[in-house]
Amino acid sequence: RHANAEMLARYAAVCQEMGVVPIVEPEVLMDGDHDIDRCASVTEHVLHSVFHALHLHGVSLEHMILKPNMVLPGKDCRTADPQEVAEATLRTLKRAVPAAVPSINFLSGGQGPEEATANLNAINQLRGNAPWQLSISYGRALQQPALHAWLGKPENREKAQKALLKRARLNSLARQGKYHPAMENDND
Repeated sequence: RHANAEMLARYAAVCQEMGVVPIVEPEVLMDGDHDIDRCASVTEHVLHSVFHALHLHGVSLEHMILKPNMVLPGKDCRTADPQEVAEATLRTLKRAVPAAVPSINFLSGGQGPEEATANLNAINQLRGNAPWQLSISYGRALQQPALHAWLGKPENREKAQKALLKRARLNSLARQGKYHPAMENDND
């Protein structure tokens, strides 16, 4: 944990020296059978280590982006509903992330597209006076529907573009806390 925090902090410091905004990405993986409380505890410890190292390296928190995991149970544990994920994630962030950080952009971390969107929506609905922007830096959860629509076939290009646009729109709504799962069935 400390070695990874040290490397992230060095990277962030070098980025800022070069005039680049660092994206600091400490991730707690979903692999395993741990419950959501264990993920919260580990995530909090990891974030504390990272911010301690960032402080030691003189990284300007106002000029970085944090790209963490949401607080989720392990893949081999029961699933958590979006409300539970939002509560655990926000509680953990409030305990470990300084208010000076402007934006927290979540990894999808193995979540499916709909699950990741629903969890982001719940987080933004519960955010209250959280000092950060709460958004996404999804890879698979954003691209997967488009890739499934495309299947590598040129004739599916428009279908894939529509799938990507729909997923982006739904995540934009989730960022505002205005997403509803019924929107998944809309065909626009």
